[in-house]
Amino acid sequence: MNKPKIKGTAFETEVVRYLNENGYPHAERRALVGTLDKGDITGMGPELVIECKNHKTLDFSGWLREAETERVNAKADYGIVVAKRRGKGAAGSYVVLTLEDFIRLWKERDA
Repeated sequence: MNKPKIKGTAFETEVVRYLNENGYPHAERRALVGTLDKGDITGMGPELVIECKNHKTLDFSGWLREAETERVNAKADYGIVVAKRRGKGAAGSYVVLTLEDFIRLWKERDA
């Protein structure tokens, strides 16, 4: 396994552990499925796709496009990116989504 893949897998595992410890016991890493990728983490509900990124350079725009493709593949409502923040653990990671998706999520919370 190459070094970036090892870093990515370690970060995904760290995020899953954090989710499990904070009220989401069914969160788990998703198996790779090739061209019909459905995101990195499952078990948060069928409406959510999580794409994890652990890169030195941030590419929120590209990563959101990837999360959107995976959201469509998974037939989910939302695709979000959890991006590793240098020097921080999973709890300090960035969660990135479009403002449009944020507003839809927020409105659902109020419903």
